[in-house]
Amino acid sequence: MLFRINHFCLRLVNLYKYLTTKKKEFVLSKQILRSGTSIGANIEESIGGRSDKEFLFKLEISYKEARETIYWLKLLKATDYISISEFESIHSEAEEICKILAKIIITLKRKI
Repeated sequence: MLFRINHFCLRLVNLYKYLTTKKKEFVLSKQILRSGTSIGANIEESIGGRSDKEFLFKLEISYKEARETIYWLKLLKATDYISISEFESIHSEAEEICKILAKIIITLKRKI
């Protein structure tokens, strides 16, 4: 899962570079960079957690950041900063990450 998240975060960094250099878009791109890379950062932090509750807390933050990233992707598509095909590719990966995180969170909540 970490590899998948890291790959997703790298895609968002590249999207940020594209938006700022080619499209001269600086507001939405900064938001998606922040929320998208926060997913991976919080998951990485969760691994070093001292307890299951701390692990769960960081995963819940990652889930919320993933949902926020989906919101920014929708805005980028609606404002024609990214094409439908670009949107669909990144959006589907973000939705999959949300599903994975949700399953882990539900399982962990049952355990705690």
